[in-house]
Amino acid sequence: MDKIERIDAILEGGQADRPPVSLWYHFGVQHGPGERFARIALDAFRAYDFDWLKVMNDYFYPLPAGLEAVRSAADLGRLEPFDVERSPWGEQLAALEVIAGELRGEAYFLDTVFDPWQTLRRNLAGEHLEELMEREPEALLAALEVVTDNLVAYCRKSLAAGSAGIFLSIPAARELLERERFLRFCKPFAQRLLAAVQELGPMNTAHIHGKDLYMDDVLDLPVPILNWYDRGPKGPSLAAVKERFPGCVMGGIDQELVVRRTRAFLREHVREGIRMGGRERFLLAGGCSIATWVDPGAVRAIVETARRGWAEERG
Repeated sequence: MDKIERIDAILEGGQADRPPVSLWYHFGVQHGPGERFARIALDAFRAYDFDWLKVMNDYFYPLPAGLEAVRSAADLGRLEPFDVERSPWGEQLAALEVIAGELRGEAYFLDTVFDPWQTLRRNLAGEHLEELMEREPEALLAALEVVTDNLVAYCRKSLAAGSAGIFLSIPAARELLERERFLRFCKPFAQRLLAAVQELGPMNTAHIHGKDLYMDDVLDLPVPILNWYDRGPKGPSLAAVKERFPGCVMGGIDQELVVRRTRAFLREHVREGIRMGGRERFLLAGGCSIATWVDPGAVRAIVETARRGWAEERG
């Protein structure tokens, strides 16, 4: 099987010749042009011979002119629709065009997007978001609608450029925010975004970010793939989620163990992950991004072990 056939078989509920595998990390080149970022991402993809490329996205949502922090209802009201191609996201779209041209017919790639709430937290409201949820909930909800519309517009352009799916990061964990706030300020907007592109991305993936997860609350998200820190201290396991979620699961590798571990350790870790994932509806990957200082030999050991697939599992 080639890379695309392998993933198609998994998405269709069948068995592949071996589990598809990929890992990802942030390259830290968001200060530069998208074309440069594309080449770095493609270099990493080819160096490790992954089955799909998960494209990081470190270009930020634009602040309204003259504003350095969103800290009030009035500031929230200044968020408005904009042309995504004329924003910093235009660099990401430029990168996707390069990647699509390079990988067309060879491999799928996903585009990373942060959900509306997380988008606000990253660089718009930051340290003020907690207070805004408390004191200005209605203004915040209205602003989240605007952010969601802009993200939907971006995602549609990403998918039109060639992305096989949107990899949407959603902070659904107790250590990140209370469940009531997650259900009010996060999930509805993530759900609306995913529903808007549901038919456009065969590999749309919900990345459930965090460690102590509200997994029961995300199983109804309209995506064919769920990714989370399944090998973290609180799981849940891949098998447990497969029993309740009809789509595919992505995980099996503890991203925190990829650095500072021997290659022999990582090979056994991958064998365990393959056993946990099973032969159907499973893509082998980390539960989040790995550290940038990773040993290339460690990543290659992971991919080589995955290539042996079920033979390694039996061993």
